Amino acid sequence: MKRATRIAGALAAAAVLAGTLSACGGGSDGGSGGGPEQVTFWGSWSGAQAKQLQKQADAFNAAQDEYEVKYVGQELVEEKLLTALASGSVPDVVLWDRYATPLYVPKNALAPIDEYLEADGVDTAQFYEQAMGELVVDGETYGLPLLVDNRSLFYNADLLKEADVEPPTDWDTLKAAAEATTVREGGKLSVAGFALDDPGLFNIWLKQAGGQMFSDDGTATAFNSPEGLEVLEFWQSLLDAGVYEPGFGEGVDSFAEDKLAIKYDGPWALTALDEAETNYGIVQPPVGPDGDQGAGMGGFGLVIPQGAENPDGAWEFMKWWTTQPANGVDFAKISGWIPANVEAANDPYFTKDDRYQAFIETMEYAEVRSNIPGASDVEGKALIPALERFLGGEIDARTALGEAQELGDRILADNAQ
Repeated sequence: MKRATRIAGALAAAAVLAGTLSACGGGSDGGSGGGPEQVTFWGSWSGAQAKQLQKQADAFNAAQDEYEVKYVGQELVEEKLLTALASGSVPDVVLWDRYATPLYVPKNALAPIDEYLEADGVDTAQFYEQAMGELVVDGETYGLPLLVDNRSLFYNADLLKEADVEPPTDWDTLKAAAEATTVREGGKLSVAGFALDDPGLFNIWLKQAGGQMFSDDGTATAFNSPEGLEVLEFWQSLLDAGVYEPGFGEGVDSFAEDKLAIKYDGPWALTALDEAETNYGIVQPPVGPDGDQGAGMGGFGLVIPQGAENPDGAWEFMKWWTTQPANGVDFAKISGWIPANVEAANDPYFTKDDRYQAFIETMEYAEVRSNIPGASDVEGKALIPALERFLGGEIDARTALGEAQELGDRILADNAQ
């Protein structure tokens, strides 16, 4: 049964867009030719990951004969979607960073799917609650969670064995293991003990230190705190110990090549490491000085843009992939990613596989990033740039946090107006 009017009717402007779509954007009705209707699937994944997505789409195409999904990779997919909306040439379904949802719903970029959910009786409780929550804005649902992840601690088993150290469990043992596995040859770093290369993970370090990113009422930043300073002082101690240098290993997979001992990474890394036959292990993120756990939940969902030509086909694809646990497990076998469907994530494929044990355990306390208005810009425009300057030795810890707080609070104030 056709239900496109439910989506197109969400806004009058969307209906206008739907009538002016050009052939290069969304799906087309294959009815005139007697074949399946085309569903255009956008995402930011490229290379081998793009092939993984198309393989999953091919499985959907083979499972029914009404729709045919084709994946089209796009750099900066969120920005490309806004351009497509302006030109009237949008895809039907998008692989979506859930964290971006509150930023793009006010731009009328996404269509609500509540009527689809109700009509087909889809129970959203089957998904990780926090992942589902990232796709709900002002009481309306804008997508379904597809994949979840967290950053757990990967270690090169051979390098740790050579250094006679155990996998880290807290900050102290992390530093000790990093120092023990670091190798310098002629004063040059040849094996890094720990990859301190992603300031975007500051939020999970802050949780481990017992701090928080924002005030309880969401009106101000809270990272310029004793806990925030403790994180940066620990980072500085790692840099001072020489376990890492900014830019080390750029352009190569140092971990797979036995040039990096310990790093934070996600389940997407498993396939490549297994193909490289790297001897690695994974443990939960180390706890902070007072035993606090901290982990972030990220991942992707599937959304339907406003003005999609074939929202019905998009919905059927979304529903098939996310609500049938077996399909989520099948994609994990292709890609290494963990399904956002809780039943699928607890399939024996994951629970009986040592590679996934830490991820599944960490998922029990992993938290999504804040969805208060402006939170993503606080991180992307204020905090991370300041932390990059700190890691590069341009400014000290107090200056970095102070500058990020000043700009971050302005961003929150602007978004509250």
